[in-house]
Amino acid sequence: MTSLGIGLIGTGFMGKCHALAYGSVKAVFGDVPATRLEVLCDVPAEKAEAFADQFGFARATSDWKDLIADPKVDIVCITTPNKVHKEMALAALEAGKHVHLEKPMALSLEDARQMLSVAERTGAKTIVGYNYLHNPAISHARKLIADGAIGRIVHFRGMVDEDYQADPDLAWTWRATKADAGLGTLGDLGCHLISLATALVGPVESLVAETRTVHETRPMGNGSSERRPVENEDIASALLTFENGVHGVVSTSRSAWGRKSYIGFEVHGTEGMITFDQERMNELRLYQNRGELAEQGFKTLLSGPAHPPYGQFVPAAGHQLGFNDLKVIEVHEFLKAISEGRNAVPSFREALHFEAVIHAIAEAGETGSRVRVARAD
Repeated sequence: MTSLGIGLIGTGFMGKCHALAYGSVKAVFGDVPATRLEVLCDVPAEKAEAFADQFGFARATSDWKDLIADPKVDIVCITTPNKVHKEMALAALEAGKHVHLEKPMALSLEDARQMLSVAERTGAKTIVGYNYLHNPAISHARKLIADGAIGRIVHFRGMVDEDYQADPDLAWTWRATKADAGLGTLGDLGCHLISLATALVGPVESLVAETRTVHETRPMGNGSSERRPVENEDIASALLTFENGVHGVVSTSRSAWGRKSYIGFEVHGTEGMITFDQERMNELRLYQNRGELAEQGFKTLLSGPAHPPYGQFVPAAGHQLGFNDLKVIEVHEFLKAISEGRNAVPSFREALHFEAVIHAIAEAGETGSRVRVARAD
């Protein structure tokens, strides 16, 4: 395998992030197949042409089906609105392409299950864009937990908040509809928190929850007095029971003024605690109840070359990794999985559990009952 051709569908926030990552992963890591930025797709055609030139793609198209059919494309990156994830991913898988899909997998759990089934039948490799999982600080937190640094895990507490829907006068968009977006804050933000909780503690067994829509209608914009309803949730909170018996509390809001990319969690153990805040993504805080009582306290672990793969980007601690660097690490994981013939993490199978949890939260919020999380099989 000398090189892999990349086809990118979508040129927004995450589309650009993918382009940067695939364009630089070989330079950062060196141990993966080279990538070729082959085809970029967006509409209209003029937009696709402009971004193909900006991002460094060889060709542009306004038809995503042409991109998937292109024999020079080996990996299809899907960074489009949620409602077309399923159709595009299934087409790419059936065409024998590997799929790098931004979350959520699909609008419904049933659709996500179908996508997993097709991926496993075709043997194509998949990865879903839970880039926060690839932070070296998170990897070190997992190592600390596995090594028993804070004893037996007894509790997980986490929040993920942003304020992009906090303004009641913000114009209505596709994100407000179940047909286009599916879930609200759960599908956009909450799934990231669940991915971290699962990585650190384990799969979720059951839960109870409440959900709320803060702003029930939004203006259409452009001076119109018309307002349309918001169909999905702005806030969701849940009490989790993990399969290993650990208890957890999670909450997510897309209407939290002042929060920009706040993913905060605490992992409580019998001998200490680990805490993290994504807005300070190069720091991990560790408390251990050891030594003199008067000297016990939290210590801050600052990411550096001792926390792989930080050193692949910069050889000195304290110089900081950024959001886009996490996507480079994610791409590295995917390319290594393809070249080694193994499953990437998180593949469609792992991501299906994350989505089963957020759909269970939505169901519990509607019914007021404890909901058992659906299994992938």
